[in-house]
Amino acid sequence: MNATHARVMHRGVPSLDGSARKAYGAAIRVSPSPNRCASGRAVSRTARPSSRVVVASAETGELPPPVPAIDRTAKKLTLKIGDSEVVVETGKIGKQANGAVIVSEGETQMYVTICAGRDVVADGGFVPLTVNYMERFSAAGRTSGGYRKRDGGVREHETLIGRLVDRPLRPMIPKAWAYETQILQWVLSYDGNRSTDALAITAASAAAAVSDVPLSKPVCGVRVGFLPGDATPIVNPTTEQMENSRLDLLLAGTEDAVMMIEGYGDFLSVDEMITAIAAGHAAVASVCRELSKWAAEVGKAKATERLLTAPDGIYESVKAAVGDELAVAMAIGKKQIRGAAVERLRSKAIEMVSGLDKENAAYKPEDVRLACEKIESEALRDMIRSRGTRQDGRDVYTVRPISCEGGFLHRTHGSSLFTRGETQAIAAATLGSQSDAQRFDGIAEMDDRRFYLHYFFPPSSVGECGRVGAASRREVGHGNLAERALAPVLPSKDEFPFTVRLESTITESNGSSSMATVCAGCLALQDAGVPIRRKVAGIAMGLVLGDETKGEDAIVLTDILGSEDALGDMDFKVAGDGEGMSAFQMDIKVEGISLPVMRTALERAREGLIHILGEMDKADPSPRKGGEMSKYAPRIEVVEVNTKYIGKIIGKGGEQIKSICEETRIDTIDINNDGVCVLTGSYGCDMARALEIIAELTIEPEIGKIYRNSRVTKVLEFGAFVEILPGVEGLCHVSELDVTRVANVKDVVNDGDFIDVKLLETNERGQYKLSRREVLLDDGKGGGSGGGSTPREDPASRFLSENGQNFSGGWDSDRGGGGGRGRSSSKARRGRTRLRE
Repeated sequence: MNATHARVMHRGVPSLDGSARKAYGAAIRVSPSPNRCASGRAVSRTARPSSRVVVASAETGELPPPVPAIDRTAKKLTLKIGDSEVVVETGKIGKQANGAVIVSEGETQMYVTICAGRDVVADGGFVPLTVNYMERFSAAGRTSGGYRKRDGGVREHETLIGRLVDRPLRPMIPKAWAYETQILQWVLSYDGNRSTDALAITAASAAAAVSDVPLSKPVCGVRVGFLPGDATPIVNPTTEQMENSRLDLLLAGTEDAVMMIEGYGDFLSVDEMITAIAAGHAAVASVCRELSKWAAEVGKAKATERLLTAPDGIYESVKAAVGDELAVAMAIGKKQIRGAAVERLRSKAIEMVSGLDKENAAYKPEDVRLACEKIESEALRDMIRSRGTRQDGRDVYTVRPISCEGGFLHRTHGSSLFTRGETQAIAAATLGSQSDAQRFDGIAEMDDRRFYLHYFFPPSSVGECGRVGAASRREVGHGNLAERALAPVLPSKDEFPFTVRLESTITESNGSSSMATVCAGCLALQDAGVPIRRKVAGIAMGLVLGDETKGEDAIVLTDILGSEDALGDMDFKVAGDGEGMSAFQMDIKVEGISLPVMRTALERAREGLIHILGEMDKADPSPRKGGEMSKYAPRIEVVEVNTKYIGKIIGKGGEQIKSICEETRIDTIDINNDGVCVLTGSYGCDMARALEIIAELTIEPEIGKIYRNSRVTKVLEFGAFVEILPGVEGLCHVSELDVTRVANVKDVVNDGDFIDVKLLETNERGQYKLSRREVLLDDGKGGGSGGGSTPREDPASRFLSENGQNFSGGWDSDRGGGGGRGRSSSKARRGRTRLRE
């Protein structure tokens, strides 16, 4: 081997002739980069052959076989959802993810991936799934309006859509899947024709279906609406149709059952809700069948071999050790006592079953805990099914005891305290102006929010220590649900021009704190003097499914506890009154429920809402009634002015508005291009004076009207300018200053004097001609060119008048009978000539 050949071999490249080198280079270019497969097994590095293989090839004179190019052929599926076509495509983009799809609807395009980690991070009691939904401003040809221009900060509506995607997908992934799993969604193009939340559910399900992550069944999401006067629901409506819809229902499900519903409406009846749900599920079932068939053809094999399995015999061992004691502990009424007793028995089971020697233990502690949870769930279900009672002693129909107070906080604009069993919420309402509205910054065009609700769930509400700070995903979701429940009862902007902000602080939690927020929020709105259209309440319904093989029916639970939510099969939150629903949210812990069960839950929820509203009417002390507002609440007045006065109200550089605010202590004056002027003032402002100033600035001068005590703003040789109204000036010519001839204007008036004038006429340029002479004639006063100043404004004049002396005569005699020391008559004539010109 020569030196040149040795140097080349040292770099791992064989010494080849020209044609062989060209073929080898082509093989290198098409080879993929080193990587690992999703299961964690290392793949061979074919991009750069090893020296050993190359030497062998050089000795035999043969080239290594070229690595085949990556297949990037797109596999497409076209779905018909309502009047729209949805195209799902995989195989072209995102090859290194466990699953990746591009989903298109019209000109809206969404890129979705799903990836799973290699290490076990959970114990099999939950699915470590995270969903991140993101919108790119470039999708709509926009740039963020904030200081930060880079996309990446999670906005509230993105969190809400991420939760919508998570909730129907999570039950479809086995809990034994203990690997960190992440679904990422990017909206890369948006046409604005339809919202993206329902599409995001379908896209995430498609990505999971073609991946190797175990998924029991594909899921699909659709939106359902009710147009006014139409009894037939519309599936997958456009944003334009949704503007007039009485219902906004987002439904997700499988081919067989409904998994999730969420939305709000204009107090729809139970029959209307069931009709809409049935129409939505029919569309979902069709799409899921096509997705399942397509995924079987183009998707990866599911990695079911990676699922955790419980050790044989662990359930029987744990049940024999602490089963009876756990059943007794689960029947304890108080949450804190029950929780302590259950935790003590779990520790006992770990000691008894696992043994003290942890290294040689037969079962792991986490496996023992999972077995305990299964026994606890069975004990809870057996208690309800066999005895008809629940942990706190209620039957399945009864609502927990309720107490309410209005005006709970002294200095807020409105407040309340609502307690239902061991769930409690303090609500505070704050009124503000248009400037306090919540601005929206996203790819969709949306108005500022005049009403918004912030929900706070501190760890102390469940007797724990934990993080506080920015809102969690749960807090954002619960607050949005309560906000949607209360929004339909708020008055319009014309009826009530305030921006309304509600805060709900959960002080105790044992089930349905979001529905307690609805009740407390309604009372706080009343206490703040908001003229709500009707009262609403909220309730959470639960479900215990039966064994179909034994002929057991499903049992619906009214006003569920936290344990019934965690160990039961459904969490169905309903807000509204006895006549209809304003908001709803249903999550299923199993693979769906039937429409008859859902109808039963809705009927029972209506009965519960009627009872809760009756208890809210008994609030002691009751909230303010009749629209009475707190003395600490701001005052807002709305006046409409002629658009030609907008500039006059604002003033040069806003100086007029600033002057009004300083004089009257009001906070803001907002005026739009239509002349609608909104004045907002806090406690202690002089709103009446502010309205008076606005009226003075916008009053129309009347021809023939006398304006008393008008201030002289400027004196010229041909006359004087007089302010007859705030910001409105006219010219009183020298010939109109007195009933006699005036040689010098300053003999009659000076800057700052106050005189009475009459408006004679207005010319085509909007200029006003005034006359003091006409006022003197009308008042029967004549003679003397003095007497211009009004005695009320001049202390010396007032003194002379009160002592019986003639003010005008005295001044005239001092000035020489009116001739005075003014300009010559020729100069006065020149002034009149210039005025005429």
